[in-house]
Amino acid sequence: MPDLRFQSQKAKHTEIPKPKRAEGQWSMGFTEPLNKNEQSKKDDDPLNVRARILNIYSKRGFASIDPADLRGRFRWMGLYTQRAPGFDGGKTAMLEEEELDDEYFMLRVRSDGRLLSHDAVRALGTIGVDFARDTADVTDRENIQYHWIRVEDVPEIWERLDAAGLSSLEACGDSPRPFLGSPVAGVSADEIIDGTSALEEIFDRFIGDPAFSNFPRKFKTALTGHPGHDVSPETNDISFVGTVHPEHGPGFDLWVGGGLSTNPMLAAKLGVWIPLDEVADAWSAVASVFRDYGYRRLRSRARLKFLVADWGVEKFREVMEKEYLGRELVSCESPASPVGHRDHIGIHDQKDGLKYVGIAPVAGRVSGTMLVQLADLIEEYAVAGARLTPYQKIVLIGVRPEVVEELVARLDAIGLSARPSNWRRNTMACTGIEFCKLAIVDTKERARSLVTELEKRFPELDTPITVNVNGCPNACARTQVADIGLKGQLVMHEGQQVEGFQVHLGGATGLQANFGRKLRAHKVTSAGLDDYITAIVSNYLFDRVDADENFATWVARADEELLRGEKVLTSL
Repeated sequence: MPDLRFQSQKAKHTEIPKPKRAEGQWSMGFTEPLNKNEQSKKDDDPLNVRARILNIYSKRGFASIDPADLRGRFRWMGLYTQRAPGFDGGKTAMLEEEELDDEYFMLRVRSDGRLLSHDAVRALGTIGVDFARDTADVTDRENIQYHWIRVEDVPEIWERLDAAGLSSLEACGDSPRPFLGSPVAGVSADEIIDGTSALEEIFDRFIGDPAFSNFPRKFKTALTGHPGHDVSPETNDISFVGTVHPEHGPGFDLWVGGGLSTNPMLAAKLGVWIPLDEVADAWSAVASVFRDYGYRRLRSRARLKFLVADWGVEKFREVMEKEYLGRELVSCESPASPVGHRDHIGIHDQKDGLKYVGIAPVAGRVSGTMLVQLADLIEEYAVAGARLTPYQKIVLIGVRPEVVEELVARLDAIGLSARPSNWRRNTMACTGIEFCKLAIVDTKERARSLVTELEKRFPELDTPITVNVNGCPNACARTQVADIGLKGQLVMHEGQQVEGFQVHLGGATGLQANFGRKLRAHKVTSAGLDDYITAIVSNYLFDRVDADENFATWVARADEELLRGEKVLTSL
């Protein structure tokens, strides 16, 4: 239900921008649901569905599930129905959601930047083996994602997760989605500040709290104290980014309103300094602004980025401080952005004399079996633990220097490379049509075959080029901020509709943060993707000023025919 405790105070203290039309904002008195999603949340707090799963649905089976729970409230428990087999991409937008439903679920398990012990990794692996047909993917929100989950098995899965200190609570839905934390928090020699305790406090105070279980839409959090900005802070609803105040020392700047999908926006930087022990309060204030002022009329405008864009960062800060935080934040120049992103792949020194080792599956695809094998290695080599990364990778923390090379060889043997090719290191893919009801094309297997082919064609590439493969316009794989972003769609080829991609070129986060360049009416078939990328990478290598000119810089100045692949300057 709407929280209107502050409504009279708001009228006295802060002039609130009025939208051009009613947007369903609670704090402006619009408390009646304006769409079916809002009605469902008003009918029953989605957090209550946990008890029905445990006591009713898991005992009576899939057919017993109330549709409002199945296609709505289940998401607050990390559960989505997966795509039924046999429906091609042309059916995605034509069929109703229930027609695409399979009687199995995708389940997301949040890690929230936690260091996972060998017992926790083993628990994640055995769940995949025992209940998910050996599936387990590392997502770009630092989750483990399973498929083929039966509702009957959910109670035992939750018991195993609870025992491992893990949870799927609010991993999906209009809720505080899983947090992104620096994979090297607390150990990096370059770190400005370790934000681990702040993420733990946010989780403990607010996850599962009914006051924050009904946002207008999803609410994505990122926090890092690393100067490499290793959590893609530009693309999250709320990000805390390590900074240093000249008088107060290390703390966090606050960025708000980032997000991609069909209306991409980069986060606005507030230019503040927040001490570690006040991060959770600041999170609560921003989340409350979104809850009470966020647009609830149209789902397409229900993200925080639209409110920030309409209000401007100064007004947003004023409302947050005066009406929710109760104090002014300390102003501080925002920290400098790095070039590119930091994925932590490879072998690196920790500040305590140990090593951390970043390892790369292909496009995030692992398996339950692989996670069990990884857990065995973590235990055998007395590694402190593992963290998942925002780039579908894994970082092992606390490796003794004398065992590094032996461990790296053992990891490689199970399919987790610490010295991957550029293509394996820098390619991400969303779930795609294999399991996702929103997807139009295959992504995971297409990305894997693309990596294999590009490794043959460019085995010694001397500069990083990122490739992000997405199955639909929703940008779960951050299509718009990749060097080569691929957005799945059906395209015409020789009179037939076939799987293909709209291409975004030269996107980036960090110092060059921008959205990839789209070429008018330019589409690539899935079958022609290997040759197309070969053409544009060849053109880049031939036409770049020198080895220091990165791909995004080249794309910004390159002739369109070179970007379309219609002309190839050289053949490698």
